[in-house]
Amino acid sequence: MTTFRIGGPAELLYRAQTPDELAAAVTVARELGVPSVLLGRGANILVGDRGVRGLVIHSAAGGIEFMGQRRVRAGAGVDTWIELINATVSRGLGGLHHYVGIPSTVGGAIWQNLHFLSPAPERERTCFIAEVVEGADILSAEGERRRVDAEYFRFGYDYSILHERADVVLSVDFRLDPAPEPELRRIMRENLQWRDDRHPDLGLYPSVGSIFRKVDGIGAGRLIDQCGLRGHVHESGRAMIFHRHANIIVNLGGARAADVRALVELAQETVRRELGYELVPEIRFVGEF
Repeated sequence: MTTFRIGGPAELLYRAQTPDELAAAVTVARELGVPSVLLGRGANILVGDRGVRGLVIHSAAGGIEFMGQRRVRAGAGVDTWIELINATVSRGLGGLHHYVGIPSTVGGAIWQNLHFLSPAPERERTCFIAEVVEGADILSAEGERRRVDAEYFRFGYDYSILHERADVVLSVDFRLDPAPEPELRRIMRENLQWRDDRHPDLGLYPSVGSIFRKVDGIGAGRLIDQCGLRGHVHESGRAMIFHRHANIIVNLGGARAADVRALVELAQETVRRELGYELVPEIRFVGEF
């Protein structure tokens, strides 16, 4: 249930199909004192080999509703790439199309402020999902259903207020810009080609994208590469620092969380010793290792 295809079992699993079911599951877990983990696409986490104690709530809260000519509301469990981007681009609405090829749910995109360096010549800059967020329906850490605006999330690079508060996103409203569908499709093709040249095919090399945050504006992959670790394979032969992008670790088949954790620590220790930089993971470590 993660893009790494790594990790032990969930002790308990509940799949929430609607925003109401998602809110109810989180509320009941809180009231009963049951430890819980919220899981979306599983694209930014490493699950421990011994699994997760307590309840894993899988957010499959769906639903896409167009409201007027420019606004769309999507459930937190909607797949941004497969569902939401295709639905909006088919209506000639741009703004989300830059994130094609990035595995994420709507809720996960808000949690991380999903971003992408667009290679399109007319817009060669980092695009953030925050730019098109109008508001959201959340279950607050205090247990209240609330409507909040985009400012509430205090978006930053790889950051939202959700990193600090136990709020749960139930649905999100986006405000998009009309654009010719052929032009949007062209940019999507360019973005996908850019990703294909640098990132692993998840069907061949399961991974979670970038492992570490940028360091003082320097890409962590560049630092790891300078230390000669790009393409380094764990002694088990089951996990590798990706040969095209040193800030990505891939599952070569049957990898364990311990294998990946060892490569994470190897990169941290080597960069610290040889270059004096501290690498900080941007992925979450969930469960028992």
